[in-house]
Amino acid sequence: MSSGTEVEVTLRVDGTPCRLAVDVRTTLLDALRERLGNTSAKKGCDHGQCGACTVLLDGRRVNSCLALAVAHDGAEVVTAAGLAPDGELHPLQRAFIRHDAFQCGYCTPGQIVSAVAMLAEVEAGWPSAVTMGEPAGVGSGGGDGPIVGTLTDDEVRERMSGNLCRCAAYANIVPAVQEVARR
Repeated sequence: MSSGTEVEVTLRVDGTPCRLAVDVRTTLLDALRERLGNTSAKKGCDHGQCGACTVLLDGRRVNSCLALAVAHDGAEVVTAAGLAPDGELHPLQRAFIRHDAFQCGYCTPGQIVSAVAMLAEVEAGWPSAVTMGEPAGVGSGGGDGPIVGTLTDDEVRERMSGNLCRCAAYANIVPAVQEVARR
């Protein structure tokens, strides 16, 4: 149902179906934060340059500040909050805590969501600029084993380069990601 510049969309956010009317210019980030009250994804630069707003959109990481909500009617959206159903923290969330991989915490949800997607990309064999076209640092290949091999600290840094941390917690983010990658 559409009225002027408003369109009705349905999203599944962190496992919950949500139906809402949004202006056709509303970003996914603004729909999440302002219309649905989900403040897990943060508004940083609002230009797709910092990664604070990173969410999983149908399983792939995106900067939600660059995605229009109307373009993703029916999509599955997972935020950092959705990675911890019923309060059970995701392994990356626990690793970030153990490694003190945050300071102010503003970028942390986007960092964690991005790291979850990045490890899935590695497991799927997606190359990066560091692997220079070689197969990524995959382990058993079956999706159930650890990600080992060529996943170096440099590759983690390159694959996470779309997520900025103004507090410079990178020295702790990389070991947190590596801990989970080696499991």
